[in-house]
Amino acid sequence: MITVYHNPRCSKSREALALVEGSTDVGGSDLQVIEYLKTPPTLADLKRLHRLLGVPVREMIRSNETEYAELGLADAALTDDALLEAVAHHPKLLQRPIVVNGAKAVIARPPSLANSVL
Repeated sequence: MITVYHNPRCSKSREALALVEGSTDVGGSDLQVIEYLKTPPTLADLKRLHRLLGVPVREMIRSNETEYAELGLADAALTDDALLEAVAHHPKLLQRPIVVNGAKAVIARPPSLANSVL
């Protein structure tokens, strides 16, 4: 199962999804597209994504969004759990796109990084 956390309004997200859909490596794998603004990931989902991505939580967060400043998320004292909880309540903060294939995941920025998990 390949899962893409997708925002159709984002050109990078659209490019990554097209790359995944067109990949010959996808073959018979099922593809699940989650429009995370319509169906936000739970805190548990975000913790799982964090483990799969293997990156600092801050790399999962879009720091250029208004909510980032409004919530004071630049505060270095905030824990990973506090940051992930903020993303769970404000899914717009989630970096996109994220492509998950089994036990591998990547933030596909640039979209060509999706190839690393296909």
